[in-house]
Amino acid sequence: MIDLYTAATSNGQRASVMLEATGLPYRAHKIDLATGAQRNPEFLKLNPAGQIPVIVDHGGPGGKPITVAQSGAIVLYLAERSGRFLPTEPVQRTRVLEAFMQVMTDVAPASAALFYMSKATEPPNPDVMAYCKSRFLSMLALVDRRLSRHPWLAGEEISIADFALYPTVAARKAILEEATGLSDLRRWAETMALRPDVARGMAVPG
Repeated sequence: MIDLYTAATSNGQRASVMLEATGLPYRAHKIDLATGAQRNPEFLKLNPAGQIPVIVDHGGPGGKPITVAQSGAIVLYLAERSGRFLPTEPVQRTRVLEAFMQVMTDVAPASAALFYMSKATEPPNPDVMAYCKSRFLSMLALVDRRLSRHPWLAGEEISIADFALYPTVAARKAILEEATGLSDLRRWAETMALRPDVARGMAVPG
């Protein structure tokens, strides 16, 4: 059994979507970020950084418990644990990891910048927000280019890259809807939203 400590953020949903996709049994525990539950001593024992998500796999390597933080690391761990969505063939595995890293190092941080800059000043600085939005859309344009060549981010099969990206795109639905172009990204997002495992994962922790 895997215990998932999470909240309704893109990072948290990335972990729960992957758990639903792999079919690994888990229990979700809601961490109330608004009340500072992520800074409680009990949670800091799991992740000293005080950030969600965190998983505790009680049947980890060698049958021993393992704690994993960072949503990207959790996605990779669950893929290896389940043997799903991360190919073993070297070339295709590299392509999946390349697309996955594009999500985790380019798209997700650009989305996060929008959130943090919206909170940095009151009211938010319009020039800063316009820059952050433009940068985020430029990252989505690169993803759209990938999806113009294949149905999924890394090729003909769904992979960890797709599950990692969807929560970020869903969180920025308003920006996507008002943007021009990005037709292949929109098609992909609609397909992902219709998957029952994705829908269940996005509803966690409830």
